[in-house]
Amino acid sequence: MDLEVYRQLKGKIHSVVGINLDPYKDEQMRRRLDSWLARSGAPNWDAYFERIKRDEVELRRFRDYLTINVTEFFRDPERWKYLRENILPELIQSALKRNRQVRIWSAGCSTGAEPYTLAMLLEELSPGKKAYILATDLDRGALEKARMGGPYVAEEVRNISPIQRSSFFKPGGPPFYVNSFLIEKVTFRELDLIFGEYERDFDLIVCRNVVIYFTTETKQLLYQRFSDSLRSGGVLFVGGTEIIPRPQEFSFRSTGFSFYVKS
Repeated sequence: MDLEVYRQLKGKIHSVVGINLDPYKDEQMRRRLDSWLARSGAPNWDAYFERIKRDEVELRRFRDYLTINVTEFFRDPERWKYLRENILPELIQSALKRNRQVRIWSAGCSTGAEPYTLAMLLEELSPGKKAYILATDLDRGALEKARMGGPYVAEEVRNISPIQRSSFFKPGGPPFYVNSFLIEKVTFRELDLIFGEYERDFDLIVCRNVVIYFTTETKQLLYQRFSDSLRSGGVLFVGGTEIIPRPQEFSFRSTGFSFYVKS
């Protein structure tokens, strides 16, 4: 797909599907679109757009594909272990001293594995204590699954311990569903990270393997917006392959691999 075709296609996707692809890396998204059209069986994009105008299910499938959902509970277990042992206890104690709830945001929560992982960790570290866990995503289909607490396949729960499975999941499976009391701990909301309004005063923002799909300019915008939404001393938790160049420009300092503290 050449650049002119891609430019026209982006405009059509924005108007028909409601997703602005400008912030995404061109080369990567062009490959994804070429692959999708080939798999769709449509002879060209005009024919495909005619199909999704008539077929709501196909429109949703295409929208879900564009928003790139890859997730599992405790993805990169060593990073979550570091969060559990070195980050969350301090954030919990800080919130207790201020006589307020811990405030956490899972930005780009996909189908809910990440915010439910956070809810499990908070319950293990501070049983019965209330916390505010916000989970947002652009993908409505993913949010629908998240709000239902599943279903999750075996690969998505492979890092869940037997004790966690018995404590936080409904009996049986696969497929697996989290317990209703865990669902109640998370507030799910549709949000476009680039154009939407952010809440403030978070202790922890988890945004893992999301910004890697965006252009450098969009990444910088998001890092600044995340910084603005964190309280002083709050932490940004990013993906295992993500490094923030010159974090001080966003009032961050590195504190362990994948973690940045706001000054």
